Amino acid sequence: MVKIIFLKLIVDIGNTRIKLALFKGKEIIRTTIVEEFTRESIDKFCKKDNFVSSIISSVRPFQEKEKELINLLESLVLDKDTLLPIISNYKSFVGSDRISAVVGASCLFPNKDILVFDSGTCLTMDFINKEKTYQGGRITLGLDMRYKALHEFTSKLPMLSTQKKSLFIGTDTKSSIISGVQQGILSEVLTLISDYKKQNNDFIVVFTGGDCLFFEKELKSSIFADPYLVLKGLNEILEFND
Repeated sequence: MVKIIFLKLIVDIGNTRIKLALFKGKEIIRTTIVEEFTRESIDKFCKKDNFVSSIISSVRPFQEKEKELINLLESLVLDKDTLLPIISNYKSFVGSDRISAVVGASCLFPNKDILVFDSGTCLTMDFINKEKTYQGGRITLGLDMRYKALHEFTSKLPMLSTQKKSLFIGTDTKSSIISGVQQGILSEVLTLISDYKKQNNDFIVVFTGGDCLFFEKELKSSIFADPYLVLKGLNEILEFND
């Protein structure tokens, strides 16, 4: 007997990276990062595996060639009209990456109140309760953007990047920048978590995004980290709409 496997293609176009994933049910078969969303990149990634449905999420407008590819693939595009497996109390359209992360967290941790942090170009925080109702959140600068802002909006501060060690206090310009950026963002996150505990002591914290491993290392056992949370959320949204 021939076993037929139904695969789904997930495409997440972010500010700096384009992520592709193939899912079988709720299981990730494989993922990759590509420079462009093209038929060639899709074919190279999928190889001989055929997918029966697909979903595209993008934080930027689509180019004409991308629109043609979406039509060719008959993909579901995540937008303000897409049906979601959660309820949203947000007063405007939520960024596709934010809402996907929230959906992913809600499905991974059912019946839980959840703070979801997506640490990429921006650092976003979103709250969804155990009734699967999205309440809203915050948007601020991510690690790389903070380093870049210090360099570009001053005349003398050097351009640095995220370091493995987060210094509590700097002893020169370089270490002071590292301390300010990395300890600053950690303090911001910890204060926010602490403020939520004053209102609700029974919730979990989930991190995703390109810098989630930084926060996992620094915050240790107090959080859950899942770099594939957005992809998992997109898969859930696709299944909900199939």
